[in-house]
Amino acid sequence: MSLPRMKIVLVTPEIPWNTGAIGRTCVALNLELILIKPLGFSLDEKSVRRAGTDYWKHVNLTQYESWDDFLEIRKPERDALYFFEEHGQQSLYEPEYDPDGYLIFGCESAGLPRSLLDGMEDRVFHLPMLSEKVRSLNLANVATAVIFQAMKPQLGG
Repeated sequence: MSLPRMKIVLVTPEIPWNTGAIGRTCVALNLELILIKPLGFSLDEKSVRRAGTDYWKHVNLTQYESWDDFLEIRKPERDALYFFEEHGQQSLYEPEYDPDGYLIFGCESAGLPRSLLDGMEDRVFHLPMLSEKVRSLNLANVATAVIFQAMKPQLGG
């Protein structure tokens, strides 16, 4: 099996436990974790390491000062960008994911900034929920569900 090349992007994450848990998933699947600043915590915090347990030192981590910095340096293809928001037009089950794609998630309190999504409506996806009683799900849980769906072909699914 070839090594996965998909990347996970967290834009201004606020909760260290979520970032730690997502980092642990990235280690399990050999994925790069990209963090877009500002962060709502220090990466030195015990809570990030605790959530990632002793795996945090193995996270393939890259940080960028801003979204514009990320775009300028990485120059990702538009069709390789997958934004995830609770109000996305399409389900996460619809796209055929680019194995070099970027799975992009916003901060816990506000999601992705509107400025990132303008003109990208066809690239915004949601995780379906059956109950109207739940407004949103935990970022780490959503990211894990998305990652495994996006990587299904690479994982033998």
